[in-house]
Amino acid sequence: MVPGVDTARDDPQAAAPAWVTVLDAYAEHLALERDRSPNTVAAYVGDVAALARFCADLGVERPDEVTPLTLRRFLAERADLGDARTTLARRASSIRGLYRWLHRRGEVDVDPTGRLVTPRRGRPLPKVLRPDQVDALLEALPADSPIGLRDRAVLELLYSTGARVSELAGLDLPRLDLPGRLVRLLGKGRKERIVPLGEPAVDRLTVWLERGRPALLAPGASASDAVFTNTRGERIGTRQVRTVVERAAGAAGLGEVTPHTLRHSYATHLLEGGADLRSVQELLGHASLATTQRYTHLSRGHLHEVYAAAHPRARTTSGPSSGPAGPGGEDG
Repeated sequence: MVPGVDTARDDPQAAAPAWVTVLDAYAEHLALERDRSPNTVAAYVGDVAALARFCADLGVERPDEVTPLTLRRFLAERADLGDARTTLARRASSIRGLYRWLHRRGEVDVDPTGRLVTPRRGRPLPKVLRPDQVDALLEALPADSPIGLRDRAVLELLYSTGARVSELAGLDLPRLDLPGRLVRLLGKGRKERIVPLGEPAVDRLTVWLERGRPALLAPGASASDAVFTNTRGERIGTRQVRTVVERAAGAAGLGEVTPHTLRHSYATHLLEGGADLRSVQELLGHASLATTQRYTHLSRGHLHEVYAAAHPRARTTSGPSSGPAGPGGEDG
């Protein structure tokens, strides 16, 4: 069993023993063979554990007894319980991954997910801050204490690199190259990418590492390699990073802002500044270009502004030529 992953073992009525055995083995497969992060393992196994509990109510005691109808009923019930479309799509993906693995191992003869229709994901455009709002956020927290120096460095690094919150929390000192203005981020699937650092980020990281971090890091602390630490000298957690961003957003009067908002803003501002899509894909660590392409929609407003400012026919002109072109209302 993988530590920290709930496979329904603690609730004897939650799932039949065969399900618990499979869940434990699948968690180990994801963690050890696929090298997935603990959060990813917990999410995948949690989705399958929900199916296992649903099957227990139906008397389906083994994974190889599941049918396509069982899966459709499970997703329908989750929808009735209020799961969002994105959550339903994730659950379907998790279950599909489990059964592909079981089928490869020969533990199920037929994969019941073969015709499972993934619920359509809603694709709302992410919130993006304007550059002036980013400036307000980055300056919102005072820098008069070690924690203040840390928080300012955290905010600056998030926006300067587009790092995910887990990438920032897991960042170690050997991955920082301040003289070269580079950072090596360890992303999903433990894939490493090198991202440039802006001068403000280098400055704030330098101040934090020279003046703030030594004041918090106790001798012999377990987080001795961690770039960012908490008040006990331990590695900062992802929840603490989110709290830093929320406090800064509140102080700047920006409403709801998350670390991912800064990642979205980073990508959008790069595209608006002329960066090509492939480069932004590499900087963000996206496996698929399609994931990066969503940011092109966010920068359309900027394109309209450029067009309005540069194109001689972008604005309606006054005078006779602004009227209808002829009886048909159009030029031929």
